[in-house]
Amino acid sequence: MAKRKRLTPANTAFLSQEPEGSERSSHTSSPPIAQVVEESSEAAALSALSDELHTARQEGRMIERLPLSRLKDDFLVRDRITMDGGELESLVTSLRERGQQTPIDVTKLSDNEFGLISGWRRVTALRRLFKETDNERFSTVLAIVRKPDASSDAYRAMVEENEIRLGLSYYERARIAAKATEQGVFSDNREALKTLYAAASRAKRSKISSFMEIYYALDGCLKFPKALPERQGLLLAKALKGDKKLARRLNDRLRKTPATTAEAELKLLENAVSKLESTATKSVSERQHPSKSKIGKGKGDGGRQNILIEAELGEVDPLITIRGVGVDEAFLSRLRKWVEAQV
Repeated sequence: MAKRKRLTPANTAFLSQEPEGSERSSHTSSPPIAQVVEESSEAAALSALSDELHTARQEGRMIERLPLSRLKDDFLVRDRITMDGGELESLVTSLRERGQQTPIDVTKLSDNEFGLISGWRRVTALRRLFKETDNERFSTVLAIVRKPDASSDAYRAMVEENEIRLGLSYYERARIAAKATEQGVFSDNREALKTLYAAASRAKRSKISSFMEIYYALDGCLKFPKALPERQGLLLAKALKGDKKLARRLNDRLRKTPATTAEAELKLLENAVSKLESTATKSVSERQHPSKSKIGKGKGDGGRQNILIEAELGEVDPLITIRGVGVDEAFLSRLRKWVEAQV
């Protein structure tokens, strides 16, 4: 009978050995196709991020940090004439303690220069802090780079920001409208008022228009024009319109004896228009009870007049309203011819 051989267990060390010339693959490595997909995804994400940043910059949605040395403060004629000392101190304290909270608006003029649209007070305060402390923290400003389609858009952005944050005086509003017109940004004052103060009421634009009379007559001679109250300014504008020699007299007086305080200057102007006080009181009465005149053109049903003319002559900008069933194209045609003959 043949003798059986006993089987021995396999040599595990031998089984774990790899054939000569074979490369040991790592269990952590990814297949080639997975690496390609991963790299493509990263490239696509970077491209999308780059496009989004570019779009945000183009649309003025990105806040950038710009050196103050690259800002051109006089890119626009500033609407604010001066800044109160206390107001500047408060802003400087806030920037020192909390930093800049709101970005300014600028437009790119060249690779190394930006024109200031709005934020003049913040820039002024930062410049002062950098000069006093020499701290690099105050050498830059947070800004949004805008791309206004025209100069008029830049002026409107500046005016609207100040109207929202800290209202201008009527004189400052009138001055910037006049300055923008003088620089050719707008064809005339009417266009300047309608564009810069598009959100303002008709009555407010009318008051600003009146203060433009003061700007043209007394700019450069008034030391404290911001202090001129609305009511006194409207009276002064009316006086300047009614007396063509008044501007020259006031200029001579202001140059010979310049006022040292706002109160003294206001008193001088008040004396110049004191004769208009009674007229102003009458105008207020007319605004509360506007005079109405009626003119009939035939009779309507029931014997009533079918054309009504209402006149409000107490306003700075007088208003005449014509209404009724008799107002038609033929009537308007005759009215236009009559008005043209009066001008």
